[in-house]
Amino acid sequence: MSALTAHLDVPLHHGAPGAARRAVVAVLGGWGFRDPDWLDAAAVVVSELVTNAVRHGGGCVALRVEAHGARVVVSVADGSSVVPRRRDPDDVGGRGLALIEALAVDWTVHNHEGGKQVRVTLQPCPGGVAAESGSARGGAA
Repeated sequence: MSALTAHLDVPLHHGAPGAARRAVVAVLGGWGFRDPDWLDAAAVVVSELVTNAVRHGGGCVALRVEAHGARVVVSVADGSSVVPRRRDPDDVGGRGLALIEALAVDWTVHNHEGGKQVRVTLQPCPGGVAAESGSARGGAA
């Protein structure tokens, strides 16, 4: 099965995480991923990634969603080369990576155009495989 991909440019704005969440859930639903709990978990991962990129990343924030059969990878690139790290859970706003780790198979960080890209492989969707092959492109969310 071919990979399905969606690319979204995310505004540096306090509303960016919510807009990104809604866009990704709509894209995944359109690809045939229907489990509501899984979609909620995907939305949390997207929200955490975009929140961190807006708060700490700077530059352009680019969101990418890929589905390779039942395997879904969400990535966010930003202009900062600073690698995310787990913080003390008692810190205000310090639970993002712990949430991502709880909801994902794994996550990695790669150099990306002078900044970084954080890639998260989501847990497999129960009973959900992308419905069709192809590519979807989105604009600003």
